[in-house]
Amino acid sequence: MRRNSVSPDFHTYPFVLKACGLLENTLLLAETIHSDLVKLGLLVDVFVCNTLACTYSRGGDVVSLEKVFEGSLFRDVVSYNVMIDGIVKAGEIDKAREVFDEMPERDAVSWGTLLAGYAKLNRCVEAIELFDHMVDLEVKFDNVALVSYLSACAHLGELEKGKMIHDHIRRDGIKLDLYLGTALVDLYAKCGCIEMAKEVFNSCRLKNVSLWNAMLAGLAMHGHGIPLLQYFSRMVENGIKPDGVTILALLVGCSHSGLINEARTIFSEMESVYRVPRELKHYGCMADLLGRAGLIKEAVEMIREMPMVGDVFVWGGLLGGCKIHGNLEVAEVAAKRVMEVKPEDGGVYSVLAHMYANSHRWDDLVKVRRLRDCRWGIKKSAGCSLIELDGIKHEFVSGDCLHVHTDEIYFVLHCLELHQYEAL
Repeated sequence: MRRNSVSPDFHTYPFVLKACGLLENTLLLAETIHSDLVKLGLLVDVFVCNTLACTYSRGGDVVSLEKVFEGSLFRDVVSYNVMIDGIVKAGEIDKAREVFDEMPERDAVSWGTLLAGYAKLNRCVEAIELFDHMVDLEVKFDNVALVSYLSACAHLGELEKGKMIHDHIRRDGIKLDLYLGTALVDLYAKCGCIEMAKEVFNSCRLKNVSLWNAMLAGLAMHGHGIPLLQYFSRMVENGIKPDGVTILALLVGCSHSGLINEARTIFSEMESVYRVPRELKHYGCMADLLGRAGLIKEAVEMIREMPMVGDVFVWGGLLGGCKIHGNLEVAEVAAKRVMEVKPEDGGVYSVLAHMYANSHRWDDLVKVRRLRDCRWGIKKSAGCSLIELDGIKHEFVSGDCLHVHTDEIYFVLHCLELHQYEAL
């Protein structure tokens, strides 16, 4: 066009910017076009402005995106949606919420984008609150919002809320696509409703690796080892190629079910048969599995043959097995490695101290406690459990005394302890 002395206008540049988004040097081209738009005074056009902002958003340049947004003379709902999407992708969800709250009007994309951001960043309480607000305002939600909400429910164990959405999907005849199907299977599986998870899984005509993984992970989580392997066989027979998540679910399931030989076979074949590269998480799972089974020597040999340096999960898995079977010699090596990788992890000091006490090595017990006390930032995560009764969720943290029924709870626990001692 330029060689033929034809000047581009506000109709031309949006197409050029969309083409830029398909190239590797997106941001460099976008900056060049941005300069042209400023010189030609074309940024007064809201469509041109939105397309430029969208290009920066796709390229991950939040600073330039904000400059375009703040400098635009006219903004519509698309302008805000692009801005929110870019900020959410950058992980700045609170800033995205500020922009969302400033919007003069919102559409389903606005709500869905923010909701997806909350769910992706595991801000699940905010995700559920936002969705409930959508329902109160009678905002029509799309599948993106439904998937994000179900994901948040699964993470928090909000089974009843998830069931309500499933009822809504069936009642309104919403097509159960791969994303919705996977979200529902994940919800039911994580909440222990394996039969419902199977029912949803079987109702999905199309199944991809994500849907299979959700089903496999649910079976693994609840120790259904044999059904897990049966579903995996079906997956392979249906021509679905497993990935790293698939193998991890299988190893976890085998560990929970004590299927040592099956785990060995899967771990051995994951690269040679399934072409899935081994990662630290797979080695960590195998170290935990072998350690629990008392196969400490085999676990140590596996770690030595690893092509990469072990992380806290690999050495921590071995340490856990050593604690169970009282192998203090290997435990000391594993604990030292964990301390090198993650010195602020208080759990490793507790495990080692406990093992020293059981072996009556009091001097070493004192040393490890002093080592723990002299290091800054040492922390041990408190145990936490949740239970829902009559629609009310109760959270219990180790050592907590803030619950309204604390006195009654500790009284019952004390009675249970007395019964236990009497039984002995």
